[in-house]
Amino acid sequence: MQHRTVQDVMTREVVTARPDTSFKEVAALFHRNDITAIPVLDDQGRPLGMVSEADLIRKEAVLPDPEGRFPGRWLDAHDRARAEAETAGGLMTSPPVTARPGWSVPEAARAMDKHKVKRLPVVDEVGRLVGIVSRRDLLQVFLRHDAAIREEITHDVLGQTLWLAPGDIQVAVHEGVVTLTGRVPRRSLVPITEQLCRAVDGVVAVHQTLDWTDDDTGVAMEHPHAYRADR
Repeated sequence: MQHRTVQDVMTREVVTARPDTSFKEVAALFHRNDITAIPVLDDQGRPLGMVSEADLIRKEAVLPDPEGRFPGRWLDAHDRARAEAETAGGLMTSPPVTARPGWSVPEAARAMDKHKVKRLPVVDEVGRLVGIVSRRDLLQVFLRHDAAIREEITHDVLGQTLWLAPGDIQVAVHEGVVTLTGRVPRRSLVPITEQLCRAVDGVVAVHQTLDWTDDDTGVAMEHPHAYRADR
């Protein structure tokens, strides 16, 4: 089983800024390229930080109401300095959270979720920018066809990983939802099979009603459809 990697889904042609790129040029880069954030690079092409639309909007948020009814948003000293910045170096969030090309899609998704970011600059082994990956890029795995998901589960998971005989488990996939029916040799294989199927790229959920032949768990509870020799 092989997860798609960041390298498979990332954008390679990245719009970037330098620390001395002006506020207005950053805004123009967003507009011209229909993007919402850009990495800020040093002279060696290494990301120093990220500038997003939120960083630019902060400048508007601190302004008082023209009619004097509302004061500008209160910010601490650090955020106020960023709001008043005139260049990408002052506006950016630093240091950036980065990804590596070889990361799996789930690894990148976990990093985004942990750090509450929408995109990750992708860097090589010496820290130079080689691409950028966004939430939308990671969601590409859910565009996989049901037939491709079924084939991977049947061949890679059940056949090559679990070494189950053809026909032991029937696999149905609809809109990314996997349904497993049939029988496995040992009860302990039921949660393993379910977990491995959930890990296949593009799987939304797994439902199973698997029976087993031998109970190797030592748990004193019989599956309602489990095979018994005295039947």
